[in-house]
Amino acid sequence: MAYPAPVEALIEAFRRLPGVGRVTAERHTFHALRDPEVLDELARALVRARGEARRCEECGNICEAARCALCADPERDAGVVAVVEEPRHVEALERAGVFRGRYHVLMGALNPGEGIDERLLDVARLVARVADGAVREVILATDPDKEGEATAALVLEALERAPVAGLVVTRLARGLPAGSALEYLHRGVLEDALEGRREVKLRGRLNLPPDRADATGP
Repeated sequence: MAYPAPVEALIEAFRRLPGVGRVTAERHTFHALRDPEVLDELARALVRARGEARRCEECGNICEAARCALCADPERDAGVVAVVEEPRHVEALERAGVFRGRYHVLMGALNPGEGIDERLLDVARLVARVADGAVREVILATDPDKEGEATAALVLEALERAPVAGLVVTRLARGLPAGSALEYLHRGVLEDALEGRREVKLRGRLNLPPDRADATGP
């Protein structure tokens, strides 16, 4: 016999989360239903997140104000932007304390199998930031796995189409363990990856100095 409609609705809501199948969703549901305090706390947290959490208008990270604290910090280098997949990657780099630039959060990685395609990634906002001319280096700081590499290639292609001369694009050094995730890496690994980042060779005008770019024509 099927569960009551309200229970099924909660199970299906849990199933929408990444990596949560039917069995895990049922476990979460019945754990919450066993303890009314847990259910009430979950409901309050969801309502608060829905009403108060927003995307930073500059970098796309999750915050409470129009701009996040990192974008509003005048001590951060606005000319160097690290492109990451998720807010948790910002937290990983900030915990390590090895990066003093700013970020751009895509809110996902390219993964058509899970329904995440180019339309769901915040690449257009990055291109607009770069087009303003204040950014001199973009660091592709996506995870060193299949999805992360595909996402980095997608961002690179978008930047190559942008009419910006003199921009340098780098990729985190290959000292990162293949298949790993940034939030699980030790400070020393992240520091080495940032210090050893390499330039990504671009087609077209991006790596030319402004005077040479102007001389080449369109």
